[in-house]
Parts: sequence; C-alpha cells; structure tokens
Amino acid sequence: MSDKVLDTIIVGAGPAGMTAGIYCARAGLATLILERAFPGGQVVKTDIIENYPGFPNGITGFDLAELMQAQARKSGAEIRTAEVKALRPGERAVEVECAGETLVARTVIVATGAESKPLGVPGESRLYARGVSNCAVCDGALFKGKTVAVVGGGDSALGEALYLANLCAKVYVLHRRDRFRGAKVLQDRALGRSNIEVVWNAVVQEVLGESRVQGIEVVDVHSRASRRLVIDGLFVYVGETPNTGFLAGVVRLDERGYVVTDEYMATSRPLILAAGDCRAKSLRQVSTAVGDGAQAASAVERLLALQG
Repeated sequence: MSDKVLDTIIVGAGPAGMTAGIYCARAGLATLILERAFPGGQVVKTDIIENYPGFPNGITGFDLAELMQAQARKSGAEIRTAEVKALRPGERAVEVECAGETLVARTVIVATGAESKPLGVPGESRLYARGVSNCAVCDGALFKGKTVAVVGGGDSALGEALYLANLCAKVYVLHRRDRFRGAKVLQDRALGRSNIEVVWNAVVQEVLGESRVQGIEVVDVHSRASRRLVIDGLFVYVGETPNTGFLAGVVRLDERGYVVTDEYMATSRPLILAAGDCRAKSLRQVSTAVGDGAQAASAVERLLALQG
C-alpha cells in the first residue's frame, strides 16, 4: 500500500475525469487520474463532434481528448495507466486497489464512463475484431470501398454511418423501429446520402462468416420475414453499459448499473463521488460529462475543507 495519501483519485480519464482533474489540480489538490486504457474514453472513438461549444467547425474526438489531457497535465494533475479493481472506503479515506498496488486518497471521483453493448447474437463475439466492431473511427479504413452495416438509431449510430459512408461503397443502417432517435441534423444527412440504405424495423439474428464477417441474418420485427445481407463489416451501436462492476456493494447503483448521485455528484458513500456517463442521468454528452466533472471537483473541495 502506498504511504502517500492523495487529496483525490479520479478513476477514468474521459471528459468528466479530465475536467475534474483540471479543477482539482487548479485548486491546489494532490490529484491523480487513473485510466485503464487510453485518456479520452469513448470520445476518442468519435469522428467529429459538432455540438461541443467553442468549436464552430467541429473537432475530432481524438483531438478534443488530446487537448483535455494536455490541459489536465498542465494544471498539475498526474495521469497514470492503471485499472481499478476495487474501492474500500473508510471514515476519512478510501483505499483504491489497482493491479499490484493499493493507493489511498481522501476522496475518490468515479468517472469510468460506459462501453458499447453487444447485440448478443450468434457469431458476434466469435467475429469481434474480424469484421465486428463498435468503433468506425478505429476500424473504418479497413473497409474502404466495401459494404458494411451499422446497427442502431441514435446519435452514435448515425454519426458513424456518415463517417463510414465517406469510405465505403455502401452502408446499411439497421434500426429496430420505424424512426431514428438521433439528432434531426444527423437524420437528414444520413437519409440524404446515396450510399446509405436504411432498413427499418429490423433486428440482426446472426452474424455470418467463418474467419471474417461475410453477412448478417436480419428479421423484420413485424412480419418476422428474414433476409440475408452480404456485408464485410458490422458496426454495433445499440446502447451502453456503465463500467461500474467494481462498485457493486460499495455505492448505490440503479437497476441498469449506473451510479446514483445527488445534484452535487455525491454517491451513497460520503467520500466517493461520480461524474459523467457512469452515473444515472437523462443525457450523456461531452458537455454534460464536463459539467459533472466540474461539479464533482467543487464538491471535493468542500469535503476536504470540512475534513480540515
């Protein structure tokens, strides 16, 4: 166990975590941000972000994440690669168990975000990274000039379909309903692209192929009629699952596994706060994650001032 007791440890280096890190470090707090993969979280997988204030021409998710990371480091926050396995809260500090090391902080901000849900159909897991993906920015170039399918009807699905349409000969967009849930501007763009074909009221029953994706079996939700689409790649955007498994029994989670907080980002444990896409709320965007991070950092300042 580390002998040094930090003021705060932030678990997760997405927009919420890095914003919290910027605010905490600027307040003079000893701040450590832990990230299991790469700074930026889900935003790194986003091609272009057009609804974040300050970038009238949009900005790539990768570039925004890089800027946030640079600002957090410049503010004085330390960013370290480590996966948190467990939290053990005490009366005045929280033990943060990582692989091979246990750290201690007076407060913890959980900003672990969420990850894409799988379809859960035959062939999907077997062919993951062999044509099945949930990151068009990461893998889209592998399908240049080919045919792919995108599953989903929200902002992520439509945005990634538009990105893929710039690379691929044809993009199917499969949605289980008869209308999209995504932003109107994205709907209009997708419906206006000649190489995007929307398949309404459709669900994927099976991903086909031996060593790589070769097609999908699709069923109409009303008629139950089945059809086979020949594709080279499948991109899945059907919702998210919060990265909160390590918090079970530690803080209160809702029925879907999201962290329940109050308006100040406080959880059911006094020294643990949560911010960003891992917490229960109605809107998950970069802007709301940033707001959560700032609020959590402000709450940490108040908590530490009360501790003395």
